[in-house]
Amino acid sequence: MAVDFHIVIPARYASARLPGKPLRLIHHKPMIQWVYEAAAGSDAKQVIVATDDERISSCVRGFGAKVCMTSDGHQTGSDRLVEVAQKFSWDDDTIVVNLQGDEPLMPASNMTQVAQNLQSSDCDMATLHKIIDTERAQNANQVKLVHDYQGRVLYFSRSPIPFDREQKHIDYCGHIGIYAYRVGFLNTFTRLEICEIEADEKLEQLRTLWHGYSIHTELAAEPPGPGVDTEDDLLQVIRLIDQS
Repeated sequence: MAVDFHIVIPARYASARLPGKPLRLIHHKPMIQWVYEAAAGSDAKQVIVATDDERISSCVRGFGAKVCMTSDGHQTGSDRLVEVAQKFSWDDDTIVVNLQGDEPLMPASNMTQVAQNLQSSDCDMATLHKIIDTERAQNANQVKLVHDYQGRVLYFSRSPIPFDREQKHIDYCGHIGIYAYRVGFLNTFTRLEICEIEADEKLEQLRTLWHGYSIHTELAAEPPGPGVDTEDDLLQVIRLIDQS
């Protein structure tokens, strides 16, 4: 099913755990270039890096990609996407995929899939998940989700959900941090008040559920490699690329 969509890659320099993260090198290429090149392999009409940092902007222009300078006052990547949509005059029905700038091993097929997922569902947002085991589910950095029989997300949590009361060692749905929205809902979302469960879990997507909106999820066509939050993550990505 063909779908028209854009990919926006929010990229910040001031990462608390790994400063300058988008510019960290992976085999002589900055990480943001790996992310951009993966996105360019999808069916997106265009791929735009959104940043408030001139160092990142200069780097992105240097490898020939499109960049949009945005305000340094944004609290979230979603706020940054709204500014991009305004600057490019996208209408409310335009589908935008939010791809994080620290996902150098995200398969292009997943970016197309999440856009198709949004178009084919009647939900306000779409995302993807993968199957993880009990050990991985114990890691608070791996967000988990539960969904209903139609693929509508019921909850996201850093805790293992559902609770494995009978110790059957069930499979869990590990959330993949990629989202698709229509611009109209994106504008609505960024005006919603932060809710208590979002503040407790530090998961922005819970705001959508709290306020009565819906998120659809599908099993990803290709499980992605790890994202990069720390120096150890970066080294793991480099090792995986070496092995491929």
